[in-house]
Amino acid sequence: MREHDILLKTADGEMDCFVCHPEEGGPHPAAIIYMDAPGIREELRDMARRMATVGYYVMLPNMYYRTGREGHYGFDLARIRTDDDERKKMFAVMNSLSNALVVSDTQPMLEYIRQTDAAAPGPVGITGYCMSGQYVVAVAAAFPEDVAAAASFYGVGIITDRDDSPHLSADRIRGELYLAFAEEDQFVPDAILEELPGVMRKAGVDCRVEIYPGTEHGFAFPERAVYVKQAGERHWERIFALFDRKLRAR
Repeated sequence: MREHDILLKTADGEMDCFVCHPEEGGPHPAAIIYMDAPGIREELRDMARRMATVGYYVMLPNMYYRTGREGHYGFDLARIRTDDDERKKMFAVMNSLSNALVVSDTQPMLEYIRQTDAAAPGPVGITGYCMSGQYVVAVAAAFPEDVAAAASFYGVGIITDRDDSPHLSADRIRGELYLAFAEEDQFVPDAILEELPGVMRKAGVDCRVEIYPGTEHGFAFPERAVYVKQAGERHWERIFALFDRKLRAR
């Protein structure tokens, strides 16, 4: 495994990204992982590494770079469970992001991927968790020629009453979309889950919506108390099948 950190110039500064890919057999199809609310931590880097081991060039951006880059700014999972001030701080940083900002930050990532010899030419796959569900859909719509496969796990904000709600631009998506949700999720109302399939179908999106039984928000992360191993492994199975189908079979 080869891994390193890079700095990418954005419209708002410099964004640090963790990059990893196999040592041999390249170049490899590229994938971007958009983080969850607690931010960059070793758990997410390990997930990037797992994706890389099956033959992908993986980029994991620090989406909180505007707030701080020192130490890959993030939040301790144990602390945010017990410290109200730390939890409020995390939500404040999370809410400082927007679909437009993440789309803007994705442009230099795509440019870098196109220029590096380690990444294979062609479209990319993207996946996001929690807060990044909305961003995955927004990015897939903003870069329809670049994103061939997009997956979201217990993603929030995909359908909202805001003017920039990602579902409003879903008709621009040309790649395949996979949306997975927990059976019990306080952050994703049942009404949204019922509405999503019809919304995506009306927009003409090749989309699969799947509910993982016996799970709660965060089930895919091994270090979370709500981690469900069977569901976590299914989540990898779905990602790899989607990416292999859309990024390799060309």
